[in-house]
Amino acid sequence: MINSFNSKTVSKIIGIPVRVIDYWDRTNFIKPSINEASGYGSMRLYSFSDLIQFKVAKFLRDQGLSLQKIRKSLNYLRKHIPEIEKPLAQLRFLTDGETIFVLTNKDREIMDTLKKGQYVFSIAIGELINDLKGKTSKMTMDRVYWVNVSKRRFKVILHPDIEDGGYWVECVELPGCSSQGESVEEALDMTRDAIKGRLEVQEELKKEVPQKRRAAYSS
Repeated sequence: MINSFNSKTVSKIIGIPVRVIDYWDRTNFIKPSINEASGYGSMRLYSFSDLIQFKVAKFLRDQGLSLQKIRKSLNYLRKHIPEIEKPLAQLRFLTDGETIFVLTNKDREIMDTLKKGQYVFSIAIGELINDLKGKTSKMTMDRVYWVNVSKRRFKVILHPDIEDGGYWVECVELPGCSSQGESVEEALDMTRDAIKGRLEVQEELKKEVPQKRRAAYSS
């Protein structure tokens, strides 16, 4: 036995007035599938599939879409996808309050039914976030380099500067010796200069120590 619903029952289930149900039938928007009104005393009987159409139509109306836009969308679908007898019950809809989108059978492809079937693409936000996390983790990852200065090899660590951009580099073997640059190459070049400067200072200090000792001894 097929479940049937009269206009009053549809009104209670969907939450729309009986007069709206009557108007939508008379204007061929949503017609009863089981029994149409055929004169005084006759009763409209709707199927469960009809209820789905009412539910979707009410949702679209609640989102601010006019009945004219919904009709235009359905007319387009019936013309271009004739095998779909009841688009409101058989297709999946999205709306932004201005137009009506229909999900197609292709991944991430959506048809704009009010713009001559123009296709747009959905975006998987979760995938974008994961992709961004992967890229940012690579950008923020510290990297180890080796630089040659005065016939010596020094281990340096390059740190991306997330806030200001560019990079800063510190020399592991010379605490406090660091530099920075806009690019990796520039930062490493500046670090070589910083290491060279530190080595020159150390050599000067080595020369000063014996001189001070001799001066202290002679006094």
